[in-house]
Amino acid sequence: MANEPPSDIELMARLGRGDLAALGTLAERYQSRILSLSYRLLGDWHRAEDVSQETFLRLRQAAGSYEPQAKFTTWLYRIVHNLSLDQRRKTGKDPVSLEAVQADAVEVTQASPLERRELAQAVQNAVGELPERQRRVIILHRYEGLSHEEISKVTGWSKSAVESLLVRAYENLRKKLQPYQDFSP
Repeated sequence: MANEPPSDIELMARLGRGDLAALGTLAERYQSRILSLSYRLLGDWHRAEDVSQETFLRLRQAAGSYEPQAKFTTWLYRIVHNLSLDQRRKTGKDPVSLEAVQADAVEVTQASPLERRELAQAVQNAVGELPERQRRVIILHRYEGLSHEEISKVTGWSKSAVESLLVRAYENLRKKLQPYQDFSP
């Protein structure tokens, strides 16, 4: 137990006392996840990098008053989500590149590699075409693995709103992906 890495809460406490090495450790742990999430939400690497940098600035600013009331990652994702919304508002548009929404690894035993690529592209297209709020909850639920309650905390939307958005989003995806139902194992 002597060489266990410090927890996120310990790192935030150290950062609050001015230990910038703690910020470096948090950046090593979470930078790729933050960049990935912001890219999926924004569809633009430059804006995602801006969100990532701003997230770590916010961590540093909040460290002195940080009190864990939720999982650290939930709190962190809320910062990323809100900063991504701010970025979108600045540009007045929400261009989501289809590559930003990476399709799940499609496990189809009888499909050819070409059919799997076609299905993956269809999933990317379908997710990219969802209304903004539905797309956000799908990204947080399916790609980031957050629970309904965590998504509620990240977005500030009620749990019932999140559940409703997920139901509608998955229903929309089922309809859009209907032509590909034969690909399923």
